[in-house]
Amino acid sequence: MSLRFVRPRLWSGLWVAALAATVAVSLLPAPYLGEAPQGSDKLGHLLAYALLSAYAMALFASVRGRVLAAAGLVLLGAAIEVAQGTLVPETRSMDAADAVANAAGVLLGALVALTPARDALVRLDRALAAGLARR
Repeated sequence: MSLRFVRPRLWSGLWVAALAATVAVSLLPAPYLGEAPQGSDKLGHLLAYALLSAYAMALFASVRGRVLAAAGLVLLGAAIEVAQGTLVPETRSMDAADAVANAAGVLLGALVALTPARDALVRLDRALAAGLARR
């Protein structure tokens, strides 16, 4: 028996907001970051998509939902790279290595589905709801 959210719309909305923020930050003109080691941004890509994916694994109860979310994240990462090369080429550039880092992050985050941590978000939701109910 899988655990159910008390407030599924809240947690789904937060995930959608994180997706929207990812798209916005990825397509805004790149801020001046100074000199960074070559390829160091790949770790940022990996971590960002791992977090989005881990959240999805906690959000969706069914295997189908989790697979679709992971596939959607991989496609989103690739689409953002294409958009960077075509919509904001003055300050951004398309980089296949970034898309690979995004996909690797999705796969890393998807591993959460194989652990008890996949229920952490539901447990947090229930604990918060119980705390509010006691007031």
